[in-house]
Amino acid sequence: MTFTQLEYIISLNIHKQFSLAAEKCYVTQPTLSMQIQKLEDELGVKIFDRTKQPVTVTQAGQEVIAYARKIIAERDELLQSISDKKDIVNGELRVGIIPTLAPYLLPLFIPLFTKKYPKIKLVVNEVTTDLLVRDLKEGALDAGILVTPLYDKGIRENVLFYEELMVYTSKKSDLIGKEYILSKDINPDKLWLLEEGHCFRSQVMNFCELRKNSLHGSLFEYEAGSLETLIRLVDVTDGVTFLPELATLNLGVKQLRQLKLFKAPKPMREVSLVTNTDFVKKKLVNLLKHELLQSLPEKIKENKSKNIVAI
Repeated sequence: MTFTQLEYIISLNIHKQFSLAAEKCYVTQPTLSMQIQKLEDELGVKIFDRTKQPVTVTQAGQEVIAYARKIIAERDELLQSISDKKDIVNGELRVGIIPTLAPYLLPLFIPLFTKKYPKIKLVVNEVTTDLLVRDLKEGALDAGILVTPLYDKGIRENVLFYEELMVYTSKKSDLIGKEYILSKDINPDKLWLLEEGHCFRSQVMNFCELRKNSLHGSLFEYEAGSLETLIRLVDVTDGVTFLPELATLNLGVKQLRQLKLFKAPKPMREVSLVTNTDFVKKKLVNLLKHELLQSLPEKIKENKSKNIVAI
């Protein structure tokens, strides 16, 4: 039994396909398959059911993979401890980030982080909240940047900042002349939303109490996959949408006139750096947190934890 074999079964358990698992481990598919077969022969059990697609884990395999995760985690903790004592800053940090943060937050800190720590390999995946939490628990990610609170005992949340929620309205909308917006001013039939699976969609619906209403109208027949799409759709209709504060920083002068604020207390969303409760790469995660906080605009840093909108 080798560390490599244990890493291979963990990867296959996560990705469910030999080809993808091999790609993530930087080996050929035959190599990965052969090593897993050797481990199964040594243990005398089948870890995976290869007759099903995607590949599934056997009952015995679930126990083996659970032990494999513990062994690899303890190995990584030992290596990290040694590096810390030597004051060495290197290694790989795998980070997940949700789509409504990635395009606006990553450009703020990635260039400086990679320049300051050239020996840290930063691997970033853009995924929805559900997938990010799953990958974090399965060990596919070391940390995540997403909206909280999650109320998940297996996840450790470290609040980074608060983002104000704003309304972006069409020039044709009745809201264009208002100085401040109330949630009751939002017409559900004119509201553009992100597709299912985005936590930001849930926040908007909770804030406007849309689940209590019967939603009608063609606008809800199309659900966008990105905030940029929502902005463009609003520009060519008489609709409105919600935007988190970071997404408004790159708006043009004319578009800023279409941005409306809510009356106090202004709705906020909480953004956190999350890890598994028994995560190992504490030093690398702390460096990431420090550089991320340093890169934030001053207005974002000053936001307070009042009126947090539920996910």
